[in-house]
Amino acid sequence: MAFQTRSPDIKVLSVEQSEGAGARVRRSIGRPELPNFDPFLLLDEFSGSGDEFGFPDHPHRGFETVTYVLEGRSNHEDFAGHKGSIGPGDLQWMTAGRGIVHAEMPDLKPGERLHGLQLWVNLAAVNKMIPPRYQELPASKVPRATVDGVTAIVMAGEALGLSSPVQTLTPVYYIHFLMDPGKRLEQRLPPGMNAFIYVLEGSIEVGEQNSHVDTHYTATLTPGGDGVVVRTTDKPASFVLVAGTPLNEPVVQHGPFVMNSKEQILKTFMDYQNGINGFERAHEWESQIGRR
Repeated sequence: MAFQTRSPDIKVLSVEQSEGAGARVRRSIGRPELPNFDPFLLLDEFSGSGDEFGFPDHPHRGFETVTYVLEGRSNHEDFAGHKGSIGPGDLQWMTAGRGIVHAEMPDLKPGERLHGLQLWVNLAAVNKMIPPRYQELPASKVPRATVDGVTAIVMAGEALGLSSPVQTLTPVYYIHFLMDPGKRLEQRLPPGMNAFIYVLEGSIEVGEQNSHVDTHYTATLTPGGDGVVVRTTDKPASFVLVAGTPLNEPVVQHGPFVMNSKEQILKTFMDYQNGINGFERAHEWESQIGRR
């Protein structure tokens, strides 16, 4: 039976912008042209150098942040006592749930830069107020395989016969592919998932019509089909394929808070201001890494 491939639908160029304290990001999901793509709220490719940038103490509620470092090292710390460091190839899957306040700051030597991706995954209403949790995988624990010039780094889901150990509340595939020139990838995806591709380096051809997708472009994929076919031309390429089961619930977002109604957002602000319902330590805590 023939493989039914998805094709590019909406293409969006991720233009570099400032974010946090001196960081530079290329936002794909989360731009005005593509404010969200159920269940995804945001995808940023972030970068910066020196010690004058980062993401000082800030809160979250109602979703998950997934940080994948490509280059450099970043420290993190939160008001529940969690702290650590992630470097090249490392993955942090943080479930903010009912509330977290944390900081993410680079740990770089002179001449080094921090470069990576942060994905925001929405949580279903039933999971928005669960306790926060972390899943952290060093690069050595993130499944990785190479077959005929195609490398898959599997942060969530399955590819090239490998499965990620990450347990996701919202079903998600999140795979970093590196392809040599002149190669073909046939990646299956579960039926019903929304899917998109973000190109980090090079360019690729996607779907039956070999639709061209260049560096820093996001391409959402049409629904249906068995998965997606990707080809490289005469140069190598690096891209992420992200897919997830849509929640089909209202999304009301105000900065770092994502709930299902305006009333819940207002309550979240009250909880944060009053230090209750998950934010009990929000105002008595200050990170060590965010003070510089």
